[in-house]
Amino acid sequence: MAKYSNIAGTTVGLITLQNPPVNALSAAVRQGIVDTVKRALSDTEVKSVVICGQNGVFCGGADVKAFGTPMSGPPLVPMLHAIEAADKPVIAAIEGFALGGGLELALGCHYRIAHRKAILGLPEVTLGLLPAAGGTQRLPRLTGLPAALDLITTGRHITAAEALKLGIVDQVIDRNTVDTAVKFALSVADHKLDARRLSTRPCPCPPHLDALFEEAMLKVRQRARGAIAPVACVQALQAAATLPYARGMERERELMDTLFTSGQARALQYSFFAQRDVRKWSMPSGARWDNSKPRPVHKTAVIGLGTMGRGITVALAQAGLSVVAVEAQEKQLMDSKQAISGMLLRGARRRGRAPPPLDKVTYSRSLQAVADVDLVIEAVFEDVALKKKVFQQLSAACKPGTVLCTNTSAIDVDLLASQSRHPELVVGMHFFAPAHVMKLLEVVYGSRCSPEAVATAMNLGKEIGKVCVAVGNCRGFVGNRMLTPYMEQGLFLLEEGATPELVDEALEEFGFAMGLFRMSDLSGIDVGWRIRKEDGLVDPGATGPAARVRQHRRYSPLGDLLCAQQRFGQKTGLGWYKYDNSHEASSDPWVQHFLEDYRRQHGLATRRIDHQEVLERCLYSLINEGFRILEEGIASGPEDIDVIYVFGYGWPKHRGGPMFYASMVGLDKVLERLEHYHRGHPDVPHLQPCGLLRRLVASGSPPLREWRGIIKKAHSHL
Repeated sequence: MAKYSNIAGTTVGLITLQNPPVNALSAAVRQGIVDTVKRALSDTEVKSVVICGQNGVFCGGADVKAFGTPMSGPPLVPMLHAIEAADKPVIAAIEGFALGGGLELALGCHYRIAHRKAILGLPEVTLGLLPAAGGTQRLPRLTGLPAALDLITTGRHITAAEALKLGIVDQVIDRNTVDTAVKFALSVADHKLDARRLSTRPCPCPPHLDALFEEAMLKVRQRARGAIAPVACVQALQAAATLPYARGMERERELMDTLFTSGQARALQYSFFAQRDVRKWSMPSGARWDNSKPRPVHKTAVIGLGTMGRGITVALAQAGLSVVAVEAQEKQLMDSKQAISGMLLRGARRRGRAPPPLDKVTYSRSLQAVADVDLVIEAVFEDVALKKKVFQQLSAACKPGTVLCTNTSAIDVDLLASQSRHPELVVGMHFFAPAHVMKLLEVVYGSRCSPEAVATAMNLGKEIGKVCVAVGNCRGFVGNRMLTPYMEQGLFLLEEGATPELVDEALEEFGFAMGLFRMSDLSGIDVGWRIRKEDGLVDPGATGPAARVRQHRRYSPLGDLLCAQQRFGQKTGLGWYKYDNSHEASSDPWVQHFLEDYRRQHGLATRRIDHQEVLERCLYSLINEGFRILEEGIASGPEDIDVIYVFGYGWPKHRGGPMFYASMVGLDKVLERLEHYHRGHPDVPHLQPCGLLRRLVASGSPPLREWRGIIKKAHSHL
């Protein structure tokens, strides 16, 4: 809805958008704007109009809940044209944020005044769409093409200060925005409006226009990795530069029509809602997000200041929390202190804020320094004995009621909880490197973990800006557990005739920023090697068929053999690829000879492997493990898995996540291809289709939103 009122003692009409919490442009709000604008323009006492939003928020844009439903209410484009064509000045008073259709509404007004804390942007591209109410046509006429290309193809949000610099707003103020806008409206009541109507302005075009768009398209294609919406945004902006406004609007609509019904838009909108759904966590005990109260956390501690510990410390301090940073080694402590200070300073500069006060982070070599903290995050080296010892010491040093968290990526949380006097207050907080940058946080509950501890970890994660997913306790939790068959298939493909380049090329064409082997080199091939050694899988003395079998199943020792040559990846300059000082991967003839010798030694025939086989074996084995995780109740639903993979493992967002992708491909096809590959490789258990996948196919491959009900029903029968 929109409320109309006359400002007492003035000639200004005030239109207030009313649709909490963000004043989204629902059918009722659009109808309200149409009606109130008509009323203001016909009111002879009114000489100018101010549009604002209630509760300090201008407008959050389209009502995303209405996506996928039949259009109702007046369309946005004619509404904005009517505002722009008005013969009375219309001023947008922007508080809170003006995003998407909200900013397009402001661009349809003749003037824009923003509070200094306001945020503006056109984020439609992040939902697989483009600004389709004239945003791609009006914005470049106001800011010029380079700025419009940046804002629309990335969807990034900008501050009011940047908006002023770009010419998007006319004033930025630090007082009551509506009062200021009303005074401004009075001052411009008699001004001519021709020059203020953006649709009538020419689009300022720099010289070498073709070169500008060629460069922009190349940059966008590289960054988009197969996403079509950013490309369509460039095409719409090209129309703004080369066509009259009316024709440009037609082109914008054509492009939007194509995007709106695309699978990518469905995937990105699914991801948008999934990110919100995972906040509503639940545990097998029946405890839920809405019946579990978090403990207050004011003072925190981080134990171990390696790469992860430093990043976690920075994330906590940036959120305004006090942190006690503990590191036993004197040199490491001093180096970390300097590194953390630098990270906080650089982060503050990037965000345009003052760095946290120096006393927000205190440093110590003694665990006794954590005696009065509310929550501790252990981030020591990934060694079971060391972590057990730390938890014993923390249990003795901390006050009763302190929540103890471990940043382990795979170690049994129950094992660590058993070292504490209060196992119900032990929870996993699996950060991803770099911890102050990566958005994902896996919150891992063990068998004795209390809902209160989970709620506390989830709440803290939200406070420090993470996308948090609550998962059960098992080897590798969700993300790393699913990564195992993915990596395994990559190695098996090398044995059968593929090259690292071929596998990576297929995965990068699919949309991953890095293929399997480039990622392995980046994270360190020796990380997995150390784990396999602890598990007793590495056997340098094994020869013949025994070299490729462990625990009665196929095993590839290729990674072990590489590590035996001290080829650990980027950090040693040699891995699956070779690296120069710029860390750029390049093919290494040594690896090719190594693979040829390995195949010859083991009597393995090579064959032609295409991209399709790479994708099916790597991705479907990963997806199959995802179904096992759902079947076991480690993850509550497919959304949890998809959010983990999009935000933590580089799964292309425009493909929704592994489980969404499976639903788009067709569960029957995934099942058929897994059965096909398992027949060819019966000694690879990860290729054997999961029972849940079979049940879903037998149930007619229901939509993904119905999987939770089927999973719940299956669990109730156990």
